[in-house]
Amino acid sequence: MMKRFDIAAELLGLEPGLYNYLKTPVKQIIISIPIILDDGRIEIFEGYRVIHNDILGPSKGGIRYAPDVTLDEVKALAAWMTWKCAVMNIPFGGAKGAVRCDVTKLTSIQIEKITRRYTSNLLEVFGPERDIPAPDMNTNEQIMAWIMDTYSMHVRRTETAVVTGKPLIIGGSLGRREATGRGCMIVTLGAMEKLGIKAKDARVAVQGFGNVGSVTAQLLAEQGCRIVGISDISGAYFNPNGIDIGKALEHAAKHKTLHGFRGGDVITQDELLELDCDVLVPAAKEEQITASNAPKIRAKIISEGANGPTDANADPILQEKGILVVPDILANAGGVTVSYFEWAQDRAGYFWTLDRVNRRLERMMRASFDAVYHSASKYNTTLRIGAYVLAIDKVAKTLKTRGIYG
Repeated sequence: MMKRFDIAAELLGLEPGLYNYLKTPVKQIIISIPIILDDGRIEIFEGYRVIHNDILGPSKGGIRYAPDVTLDEVKALAAWMTWKCAVMNIPFGGAKGAVRCDVTKLTSIQIEKITRRYTSNLLEVFGPERDIPAPDMNTNEQIMAWIMDTYSMHVRRTETAVVTGKPLIIGGSLGRREATGRGCMIVTLGAMEKLGIKAKDARVAVQGFGNVGSVTAQLLAEQGCRIVGISDISGAYFNPNGIDIGKALEHAAKHKTLHGFRGGDVITQDELLELDCDVLVPAAKEEQITASNAPKIRAKIISEGANGPTDANADPILQEKGILVVPDILANAGGVTVSYFEWAQDRAGYFWTLDRVNRRLERMMRASFDAVYHSASKYNTTLRIGAYVLAIDKVAKTLKTRGIYG
């Protein structure tokens, strides 16, 4: 994150004081989360919440549960949220949270205890006008419901706007689950238009078949694209004639993974990334495209469905190859955009139709894509650095206008 921030800051001629302000998180909170296990033992988990910036508005960002999560990782993700919200012209700052735990070794009751204690320890941080959590890795609608309920019990009123990504029945938004994949589809089509690639002629490979990857693949297929490769943690599959995404979704729903899927030939994860295709959508994990495999990538467009799928050392290689990279802070910003819609609906107490949600998402994603493209052209740089320049400039100008209290 900082390598790209530094490049953009230099292009903008950011003065040292502003540079230091914008790279430094506003708050870094580490908490202990004690819970009583079923056998009566007490176990302590470590939790984090990082508020990177709140210049544009209340901070916004997901909570992940993972056994190997670190404070540095949370800090980087919080900064990415700041730039993502600024790129999308959303009135939020950036935040991120985490609990270091392995959900595969915990019962539902234990996960609920961790969630509620995490929330109660951060009562003075969370709030619809202060900091608004959302789902991330290994967290879901149910966990968001527990956060909302815990917060509401403490403030003695039902406060639906304190968290987004909730079930519909308690103030969630239609279209939220598909929002990240839908946004990725919208900007991918925008990139294809710039290169003169028609959807019906496009061959697409999608790495990752979770919520983001599967929805992106399904929606691009509906637009006429041929999905020639898909993968998940269990393996990768290739079919030059196009994979039936409907059947892949059915298989994944039934078996929990793509393992055993017969709609394509089995290939390696590396081979999927290096397929001869028009569009590659890395929608799995961080740092999948590196300096070692970037020279072998043959896609014309990379649309980053995941956070940080491309290592900074791979950026110049992809640029030299002429590959158009739609960066993560734009490509996967559909999720935070519909989270913003959910927050606005909760605060108004008035909920939109799915058609209205999707129309507004498309309008905002297209406007942001055009703004990033213009920024990249103006500074003669990549879309990634163009997006960073756009975001940093917006936050810096807002900071200058507001001034620094003290």
